[in-house]
Amino acid sequence: MTIKNLRKKAAALCAAALLSFSIAPAPSADAGILDAVIGTAITYQQVDSAMKYYDNDGRGEFMNQLKEQYGVNDDPELNARLDGIMATLTDAIGAVDPSIYDKPYDYFINPDKSFNAFCSLGHNMSVNTGMFNLVANDDEIAVVLGHEMGHGQKEHVRKSLKGTLNSQILGSVLGGAVGGAAGDLLGGVFANYASAVHVTKPQEWEADKLSFEYLTHSGYNIGACAAIWQRVIEQYGDNKQSFVGDIFSPSDHPEHGERRDKYNKMMNEYSGKVVDVEVNEKEKSGTVKINKKEFMVVPADDTMSGAERAYFVAGNLARAFHDGHGKSSAYADGTYLYLGDMFIVDAWDYGTAESLAARLNEIK
Repeated sequence: MTIKNLRKKAAALCAAALLSFSIAPAPSADAGILDAVIGTAITYQQVDSAMKYYDNDGRGEFMNQLKEQYGVNDDPELNARLDGIMATLTDAIGAVDPSIYDKPYDYFINPDKSFNAFCSLGHNMSVNTGMFNLVANDDEIAVVLGHEMGHGQKEHVRKSLKGTLNSQILGSVLGGAVGGAAGDLLGGVFANYASAVHVTKPQEWEADKLSFEYLTHSGYNIGACAAIWQRVIEQYGDNKQSFVGDIFSPSDHPEHGERRDKYNKMMNEYSGKVVDVEVNEKEKSGTVKINKKEFMVVPADDTMSGAERAYFVAGNLARAFHDGHGKSSAYADGTYLYLGDMFIVDAWDYGTAESLAARLNEIK
């Protein structure tokens, strides 16, 4: 390769890095930097090799670096909950993508109090303690983790990190510090940016769709997919830029309400276009509809708004109609409402289960 061609390749690599993250000022791609690229003889292929190592054989080593970088919360109750969620999601993903068993996920809870989780190289995941503080039920946590595992299954993290190397990663390479220990240095650099990988908007939508699909193969309520975004809207507002903790890179990603509504549409389609939820944003109330007719207005309780709860009621109904129970009669058993043999809701604070059963039979 000629010096001229090498400079062109180096300039392209610099440009790729400068267009990536915005978390730190990026250096200029001047002649001195290009000379440094040539002088160190560190090529993009070497960086890619280190990335592949930490994504496969070295993923245990990388996990240790992540734990050192982010810290570990050893709370036994939270870790037991996370173990259960991850085991359930692994089985659910395995039903549609058995490759998960070839590279199962490793994970840990970090002590950060913000609402966040991330999947990094090597199917290594971390969940912030703040996730458990904001979300009261495992169904909604499963939605977030299913989304992150969707990124992992489709290798979004590796592809994105490869295509948008941070300027500081480039600086380490250009400065010659990599030398013969490329793996050791780059592992530390990757760990520094494990939770800041920039994925594209189409990748975000794909991960959202996968999370919903995974939940359909689990015992979790599929209504939780829309419900978690309703909770986020109520806590932080609909503007993605105001989202404390930044679950997903906000630079060009959908607004929270858009994600909630897409999940509601997925649930509606899953039910055979029978079940839907209409939210009153001002009142934070939710109306569950069957065949576009009002079934019930869901009240708030001590842990959720009426809007958030409505998605859970709708999730049970959607699964019931999807599984063929729509032809069965709805009936009450004490305060419990059933459609066929599918549990729908405990109606203790909704009115009587008998009246709900009568209404459901009338409109379904």
